[in-house]
Amino acid sequence: MRLCRFRHQGQTFAGFYETHHVVPIAAAANVYRTATDRSLELPQHDNLLDLLPPDGRAYEQTARLAAWIAADPARIDSASRLPVEAVELLVPIPRPNKLLLLAGNYVQHIEEGGGMAAERSETFPYVFMKPPSTTLTDPGKPIRIPRVSPDYIDWELELAVVIGRRARHVAESDALNYVAGYTIVNDISDRRFRPNAHRKPRDRDRFFDWLHGKWHDSFCPCGPCVLAAEPGIDPQSFPLQLRVNSQLKQDSTTALQIFPVSAVIEFLSSFVTLETGDLIATGTPAGVGDARGEYLKSGDWIEATIEPIGTLVSVVESDTPD
Repeated sequence: MRLCRFRHQGQTFAGFYETHHVVPIAAAANVYRTATDRSLELPQHDNLLDLLPPDGRAYEQTARLAAWIAADPARIDSASRLPVEAVELLVPIPRPNKLLLLAGNYVQHIEEGGGMAAERSETFPYVFMKPPSTTLTDPGKPIRIPRVSPDYIDWELELAVVIGRRARHVAESDALNYVAGYTIVNDISDRRFRPNAHRKPRDRDRFFDWLHGKWHDSFCPCGPCVLAAEPGIDPQSFPLQLRVNSQLKQDSTTALQIFPVSAVIEFLSSFVTLETGDLIATGTPAGVGDARGEYLKSGDWIEATIEPIGTLVSVVESDTPD
């Protein structure tokens, strides 16, 4: 089951997501009621967390509706299907309390940057944060090249985990029971951000240059939907591909993560409470532009794909004054 948020004719809805169309939850429920003479109690708002496992109050009925449609997609008539081009897709979880991201979670990505990966038992996940309200960007909306540092902007395709249940001191073996679903993040990065060119050097300049280069406005496109964390969904089996202007740049699989999703949740929940709706991006594989001296420029078109979630499309534009 894939769920999305979208805007249509000035209103915001929750819907079932397919590659070429969306079906508003309310419209699908109306078709179900007409066909079965049974009603489903589904919320009318666009908060996907209410529709997702493990604790969404309408998850069971939403899953029942999704299964009914999947059994015979023709049950949903064309009038209830909205072409993706006719709607405005939105960030699936628009206001997470925490937007956490991993650095260096794929061996080949560490090596392409000139580093050497350590064995999992010898290290721990490197985790940083982005400001969610200004970096999260809707599918199809522009990544803005910052005027303050425009020349070294890079892509990073990542699987993102949506937390669905308050998690504290969770064991790795139980961690996936705290997941609501999975989405796609593009962790856009400024590889050469150097605030104050005339600064006096300090020991931690390099780290904070790197960190602040993650924080520019629009630097975290997210979507196009959430794949529900239902039985049989294995987050360590997802293929990942990223294309820039149709040219393949990243081609990997989540099976190559140093720290799998469950280990990341165990680590984080050992010292910070994870809350419903928190997003955790789990690192990028090899194929980033910086390794080849390739960077984003205005007019570029990015397609970030993780099957079976979908494709997050972003355009690149130069920043303009407000």
